[in-house]
Amino acid sequence: MFENKKKSSDFLIIISKKGGMKDMSFPSGFYWGGATAANQLEGGWQEGGKGISCPDICTGGTATTSKRITPVLEEGTFYPSHDAIDHYHRYKEDIALFAEMGFKMYRFSIAWTRIFPNGDEEQPNEEGLKFYESLIDECLKYGIEPMVTISHYEVPFNLTKKWNGWADRRMIDCYLNFCKAIFTRYKGKVRYWLTFNEINSATTPMGGFLSQGILNEIKTMDFMDQVDNPNNRFQGLHHQFVASALAVQMAHEIDPNYQVGCMQIMATSYALTCHPEDEIVNQQKGHLMNWFCSDVQCRGKYPNYIKRYFKDNNITVHMEPGDDDILAAGPVDFYTCSYYMSNCQTADESKGTGKGNILGGVPNPYLKASDWGWQIDPIGLRYSLNEIWDRYQKPIFVVENGLGAYDKIDEDGKVRDDYRIDYLRSHIQQMHEAVLDGVDLRGYTPWGCIDLVSASTGEMAKRYGFIFVERYDDGTGDFSRRKKESFYWYKKVIETNGEDLD
Repeated sequence: MFENKKKSSDFLIIISKKGGMKDMSFPSGFYWGGATAANQLEGGWQEGGKGISCPDICTGGTATTSKRITPVLEEGTFYPSHDAIDHYHRYKEDIALFAEMGFKMYRFSIAWTRIFPNGDEEQPNEEGLKFYESLIDECLKYGIEPMVTISHYEVPFNLTKKWNGWADRRMIDCYLNFCKAIFTRYKGKVRYWLTFNEINSATTPMGGFLSQGILNEIKTMDFMDQVDNPNNRFQGLHHQFVASALAVQMAHEIDPNYQVGCMQIMATSYALTCHPEDEIVNQQKGHLMNWFCSDVQCRGKYPNYIKRYFKDNNITVHMEPGDDDILAAGPVDFYTCSYYMSNCQTADESKGTGKGNILGGVPNPYLKASDWGWQIDPIGLRYSLNEIWDRYQKPIFVVENGLGAYDKIDEDGKVRDDYRIDYLRSHIQQMHEAVLDGVDLRGYTPWGCIDLVSASTGEMAKRYGFIFVERYDDGTGDFSRRKKESFYWYKKVIETNGEDLD
């Protein structure tokens, strides 16, 4: 089990000539690495017995045009997940590149439909189990610790058609069967598990299909304009909470060394002004988006504030007898989150939302934004880590953080992504400040350590990686890999345990 107490020897303290104290190091054994998701990089969508998952029926999109959900595949339409970046055939090459950077941890997901093609089979698909076993062994060969996300925006489409995804309680047994198969198979090889990726995304309409496989009408529609039923989403969250708690218990029974965490979007927000009404709105938004799901998963019970939200929004969540006991018995061992941006909240309804601000809120006048309109706020990461630590007192990992940007190959063959280096440097600096504040931060796995398909827009043009992949939104490209300037920079960061950020 995790030990929350820190030792003074965990830190390197440097005394400057001026007599001041300057702490330049992260804790010893800090997990530097990177993160991906199966549906965004693997491809091979119908190989090895894999079934159809919800991302497989989503077309490509752009920063300004929504990707589409097409229950019936359209001939001649490009579906980016079908090939993605061909990691399914190139994982050994990719993991070798991660090892060259010095990764200590690689966070990836297991595609549910590779193990159970329809989601509800009794017996797992052996070919799928073998694929991930080989991938895990490849990580271990280089001394890279796997962190596995069990469900990462990838519900079997059959379960969407059959039961409307997580809106149906029968999903719990299917999920637990999936967990049993992988917990058993990878015992002794994997220590760190995450039950659901960004589970709190389902507090927003966008997360219904993305996270829960809920499609209230089986028809073609824009991803950003789904037919929403809030009651289904919150019922789905309850089923996921129960499934997560039972998975935690199962994991500990199968292997006492297993550590199981939650994974949240940390959507940091501030009151736009010091007007008390703005403060209340911000608090309410924070309760719903940032704390509701993690309160249940970390504390093992529903928070009181959500009762009013349910009442005010006519939401009724059905709970079976004994569910409270299940939640209480299965809190997670550690907390993880994604962090990309922040926003502001206000009671003034005349204020419009910012460009690209998919999580709502209004722009912060003090912050710059990415090409996709995501406001860049490194200090917000320090602020958030302190809030999380104070609230839960559980070990924390930042398992997604990064800058989606338009990268280009220069005439000399190099990809000069100084803007990405600047982004990551500023966030690592603020993570270090949080460590000095006393936060028990255990690891950092930037998102999209290799270019992959964007989950929100379904495009390749929005690149995050340290490694450029020659794959483009028109379906062209030979999938060749190329090291960006950030590759060499991050290698140096890892080598020095975060001391050299220049």
